[in-house]
Amino acid sequence: MKAIRRFSVRPVLPEPLRPLGDLARNLRWSWHAETRDLFQSVDPERWAASEGDPVRLLGGVSPTRLAELAEDRRFLRRLGAVQDDLDDYMTGERWYQAQSGELPAAVAYFSPEFGITAALPQYSGGLGILAGDHLKAASDLGVPLIGVGLLYRHGYFRQSLSRDGWQQEHYPVLDPNELPVAQLSEDDGTPAQVSLALPGGKRLHARVWLAQVGRVPLLMLDSDVEENDPGERGVTDRLYGGGSEHRLLQEMLLGIGGVRAVRAYCRLTGHPEPEVFHTNEGHAGFLGLERIAELCARGLDFDSALEAVRAGTVFTTHTPVPAGIDRFDRELVAHHFGSDAELPSIDVERILQLGMETYPGGEPNLFNMAVMGLRLGQRANGVSLLHGQVSREMFSGLWPGFDPEEVPITSVTNGVHAPTWVAPEVFRLGARQIGAQRTEDALTVGGSDRWDAVAEIPDQDIWELRRNLREQLVDEVRSRLRASWRQRGAGTAELGWIDGVLDPDVLTIGFARRVPSYKRLTLMLRDRDRLMDLLLHPERPVQIVVAGKAHPADDGGKRLVQELVRFADDPRVRHRIVFLPDYGMAMAQKLYPGCDIWLNNPLRPLEACGTSGMKAALNGCLNLSVLDGWWDEWFQPDFGWAIPTADGVGTDPDRRDDIEAAALYDLLEQRVAPRFYERGQHGLPDRWIEMVRQTLTLLGPKVLAGRMVREYVERLYTPAAHAHRAMDPDSARELAAWKGRVRAAWHGVTFDHVETSAATTTAELGSTLGLRVRVGLGELGPEDVEVQVVSGRVDSQDGIADATTVPLKPAGGPDPEGRWIYEGPLSLDRTGPYGYTVRILPTHRLLASSTELGLVTVPTEETAEGAGVLFR
Repeated sequence: MKAIRRFSVRPVLPEPLRPLGDLARNLRWSWHAETRDLFQSVDPERWAASEGDPVRLLGGVSPTRLAELAEDRRFLRRLGAVQDDLDDYMTGERWYQAQSGELPAAVAYFSPEFGITAALPQYSGGLGILAGDHLKAASDLGVPLIGVGLLYRHGYFRQSLSRDGWQQEHYPVLDPNELPVAQLSEDDGTPAQVSLALPGGKRLHARVWLAQVGRVPLLMLDSDVEENDPGERGVTDRLYGGGSEHRLLQEMLLGIGGVRAVRAYCRLTGHPEPEVFHTNEGHAGFLGLERIAELCARGLDFDSALEAVRAGTVFTTHTPVPAGIDRFDRELVAHHFGSDAELPSIDVERILQLGMETYPGGEPNLFNMAVMGLRLGQRANGVSLLHGQVSREMFSGLWPGFDPEEVPITSVTNGVHAPTWVAPEVFRLGARQIGAQRTEDALTVGGSDRWDAVAEIPDQDIWELRRNLREQLVDEVRSRLRASWRQRGAGTAELGWIDGVLDPDVLTIGFARRVPSYKRLTLMLRDRDRLMDLLLHPERPVQIVVAGKAHPADDGGKRLVQELVRFADDPRVRHRIVFLPDYGMAMAQKLYPGCDIWLNNPLRPLEACGTSGMKAALNGCLNLSVLDGWWDEWFQPDFGWAIPTADGVGTDPDRRDDIEAAALYDLLEQRVAPRFYERGQHGLPDRWIEMVRQTLTLLGPKVLAGRMVREYVERLYTPAAHAHRAMDPDSARELAAWKGRVRAAWHGVTFDHVETSAATTTAELGSTLGLRVRVGLGELGPEDVEVQVVSGRVDSQDGIADATTVPLKPAGGPDPEGRWIYEGPLSLDRTGPYGYTVRILPTHRLLASSTELGLVTVPTEETAEGAGVLFR
């Protein structure tokens, strides 16, 4: 019989065990080994059955066992020690509290998904895992962050396979009362709620759930409340599900509702109000509109409020492909804002202007969430050096007249939260070498360039660790593969072969990630005979573990999954290559440490960062990857291999895949496998172990989320907080009025004449030329502009590379015609072909960048005739 109603019955813990409830409700247990060990000792069998979820564990422990534990003095001493450790973690000074300078009082961090733990399945892939690692690292560092997201009643989806290898999706219902979250409540005990106005006089209500991620609160909005009609109740049903209007409502709730939830949380708890708002990808971009509306309600006009909001906003873009950005039809957005819907005090046209693609090549009828994010954020960044370059080129249309390298988008390379992803065995090896506390500090705070203590670990210990982790992975794979085949309809009698799948002494390659086409899940299958030879080599065999989910609407991705599954089903190779369905955090935590090689072969440069290889590296796994994302930045032959790419302009996509697959096979056959199996005089693979050692020593400190969050604090959050404080109402009005005046008058800014003291086309290194330019400023004055000389080496088309920019100084004016003279030196500090130009930019003390307005004036060809010639 089926129940007509479901509810959760929470256990009543005996008084001495009450701290267990507090420990279960703080998600620090997901990365704190002592807390997990304590919960496991409560009931080891039930702990395994609960998949390491303390809330589920406590919900199923018998009253008899709880009574036993309440009398167990040894257990109570352990419980007290773990509780004291959490109290110290929550209240003690950490890295942030030890910094000098005026840091932000608080930062609000918005993301559509958060991967904290498998027990809270609110993530689909890298974006969510990155967001979860950001929160955890902020907690470890003591950064006063508030996370903001949505609580999806079905999460993303659970993946299984049909008998013929086709991906199937399942959407189990998640009951918040069975998750490690608590309702945010008003002072009178009623649930805290936020609401949005919808067209036609309707409203979208959402309650606020709180997940405590160490020191960081994560607010999650849930529209499945009785006050909503059925359609509105389903707004937070699935992550990345539904049609265009459904996604728009999700993003309005995340951005606008999220700001309202932050205000409610700070009001109810006394938490400092955020000075900085960080939007992780464009999905939460509407948060800027809500903050503009708040300021307008206090008396600011729209333009002034926009400047105030921009000052304290950080926008991070994660996608290097326009197709990966949410874009909505202009009319759909207009329908949901204005007098009959949300934010009625703001003119709909002003809202639309923030997101419209009003630049060459843009779609004039589409509202682009990333474009709005860039227009609403004074500071923006990509997530690796290469992705920063790609982003500057992709969005350069927003800053016409500037070269891509001057587009104001910087980069902070992603990192991963080591305590979450480093296997306990790896941590214990480090603790044995330098002590547990120093190891924990190295993995969380970071700060050093090298982990030199790794050099002292004996080769034998490293190799035994690697084999132990590989053996654990083999056991995990067999267990998951058996469960998968049962789901596919196989009987137990058919599955004896699984006991021989994988070998703990064979070189093991891992490949696990989402399955969009650019990640090329099936590149390894381009030459199946050659792959079979690798898998079945009599002396140097290779084995491969593959996992990944295709988006439910992506039949192309599902076909790639099926293609790989069918190959892995072949009885000739199924003991050497496996596909594991339902890739998620729990699987990943076994997969990364157990692999010897982490494979990544995206189409360059479409991988924004790609953090899975970082997690593998922290466990001593070597990377074999295309030079894309973070690997392009940090690759060294000491700790991995680069797959050559054929990304020339004229290369046919099929031809490119053939070339790069062949390069991959060559590397595996000629360099990777021989090095793994080669033995030195003590019977160990000395050269392989040295690469593992170099990976940990040189790469380990770089890939930490602690390093990443410290960079955000120092390079983005703190400058944004200072800009926010400087942008009081009077300053915001001043800047808005100045921008309006400059934009209106810029057509009158001109170059009349440029001349140099050079008399010939050659000059000596170290010499200095005199520059003199005559400019017209129209209705502007010298205080509104900066006249610059830009110089450097030139290419064959006279483009300036590695440019140096120096301001010129006013030398007189205005003359009777209203013109100004600017002068300055031009130092010739490089040999070879050399050139210069001059330009005029707007300048103001409250601008974060002189490119901010996208305005620049350069000489016309006629004006430049007197400017001298290029030095060749």
